[in-house]
Amino acid sequence: MAEEKQHYMTEDGKKKLEEELEYLKTERRQEVVERIKIARSFGDLSENSEYDAAKDEQAFVEGRISQIEKMLKNASIIEEDNTNNTEVALGKSVKFKELPDGEEEEYTIVGSAESDPLEGKISNDSPMAKSLLGRQVGELVTVSTPGGDIEVEIMEVK
Repeated sequence: MAEEKQHYMTEDGKKKLEEELEYLKTERRQEVVERIKIARSFGDLSENSEYDAAKDEQAFVEGRISQIEKMLKNASIIEEDNTNNTEVALGKSVKFKELPDGEEEEYTIVGSAESDPLEGKISNDSPMAKSLLGRQVGELVTVSTPGGDIEVEIMEVK
């Protein structure tokens, strides 16, 4: 049997997933069941688009519940390490500047379960994070991106 993938997350990220799971199981599931009941009352299911849409939604909700349960089962909590603020690690924020233009960016490296690039949280599986993990403040790093390679200098880790 294949080994399950570890899902790295912060304590906060785990809590959010547990809350989403609770919502899906208690409220969302019931809403979808109610939609299916209403759609069934319209009669012929073979031509009932409301029924089909409700069943699709039910499949999505059940799939998401299963996905979250698996992620929580295989969760590995990222411990906060405030002692080493020179090395890029999971759970830390890293500030860097792109060379040669000097544009500064800052991201927190988190597990894929809680990544949100628009919020400044990138997955440890992303090309950017993979290139930065284990590197030190002051280091020049080449990052392979879909748009081509870029070079960055690590300015700060916190």
